[in-house]
Amino acid sequence: MLYSILKIPAKFALWIYCRRLSVNKRLLLQSKGPLLIAANHPNSFFDAIILATIFKKPIYSLARGDAFANNFYSKLLSSLNMFPVYRISEGVENLEHNYKTFEQCENIFRKNGIVLIFSEGRCINEWHLRPLKKGTARLAISAWQHGIPLKVLPTGINYNSFYSFGKNIQLNFGEFITEKDIDTQAPFGKNVADFNENLQMQLKELVIEIDKNDSATIKEKFEAHQPVIKKILLLIPAILGWLFHFPLYYPLKKVSWKRAAHNDHFDSVLVGLLFVLYPFYLLLAGLLIFIFFGSWYWVSVFLVLPFFAWSYVQLKRQF
Repeated sequence: MLYSILKIPAKFALWIYCRRLSVNKRLLLQSKGPLLIAANHPNSFFDAIILATIFKKPIYSLARGDAFANNFYSKLLSSLNMFPVYRISEGVENLEHNYKTFEQCENIFRKNGIVLIFSEGRCINEWHLRPLKKGTARLAISAWQHGIPLKVLPTGINYNSFYSFGKNIQLNFGEFITEKDIDTQAPFGKNVADFNENLQMQLKELVIEIDKNDSATIKEKFEAHQPVIKKILLLIPAILGWLFHFPLYYPLKKVSWKRAAHNDHFDSVLVGLLFVLYPFYLLLAGLLIFIFFGSWYWVSVFLVLPFFAWSYVQLKRQF
């Protein structure tokens, strides 16, 4: 329920937050299940937000198990279609809970649903594909063994930056991996290895590999060229966008940096804070307009300020 309610404002927020979101196979956003999206994981829960927002059907995501330790957060994350996956580092005693999560995933597949899994396991802000964990292969092979006609979609998520507001994002989809791509008569261990080899090979083509210090290549791969006429038309709105949003954005940026810069979650924490607080910021601005000017002018705030914010994102420095 909460997932469905938040999906609409999330699309609106993504429109402001991202300068450009390019998708190589846009028709796949209409995909139906049973489908397992197997993605790299460069930018914490912002990766899941993007995919859950732009796919037509609801997506169920697998997230790190320690985020579910608190009972309140556990209920909140569950209402957002998220299931816990535990690693050895989060306690060997918790690993048995993964069987329940995989069972829930298979129930979703039986209802033609979609599940998202980050095949590298953990998040690191980098332009690099890391070795894949075995969870994706185990989940897919188990579904096939239980007669579920699951398709696995390799997905590469690429960002121009992990620290700046206004993203240029490239979302690359590969070719479906199906039961026909493995030898069902082979031992389970060999099936896991063959599956991961196939997935790794595809993701290498979908994930952009760049040294973090190679700023020239980063710019070459991700720069969005803006027409001169667009720059002229949006110049004044962009300046106003910076002025009007400075009181909200910069304090939240400092808080996010202090709390999350050390663990590669800065970008996602900032996005989350802005998503939660921006409606209240608009309400406050509308209230001030009503107090000083009266009449119906306050309503315009909910259209004008987001447009100013979008204009600034379009023209701000990209790198």
